[in-house]
Amino acid sequence: MGFRLPRISNTRRILTRSLSNGSQTASKTSDIPKGYFAVYVGESQKKRFVIPISYLNQPSFTDLLSHAEEEYGYDHPMGGITIPCSEDTFLDLTSSLSV
Repeated sequence: MGFRLPRISNTRRILTRSLSNGSQTASKTSDIPKGYFAVYVGESQKKRFVIPISYLNQPSFTDLLSHAEEEYGYDHPMGGITIPCSEDTFLDLTSSLSV
């Protein structure tokens, strides 16, 4: 018997829509290793980070993605998932999630 967690399936939906958004993203996905995905982080200048998919199981990271969805919807200006926080905040969060 299996069940789905709504938060994880919602996050997967966000990723699927974002990654299928434009040829610019498709050309950049070839340099992302299997089991990882790219996000863009920053307030004015965006920096690209490649992070493990395992972060999607972390409530603090999915909260950050939900905030990104509220801020940008599915039309991300960088062609991928854009997270509206400072680079320092993102690095603090991901360092606490290190696998």
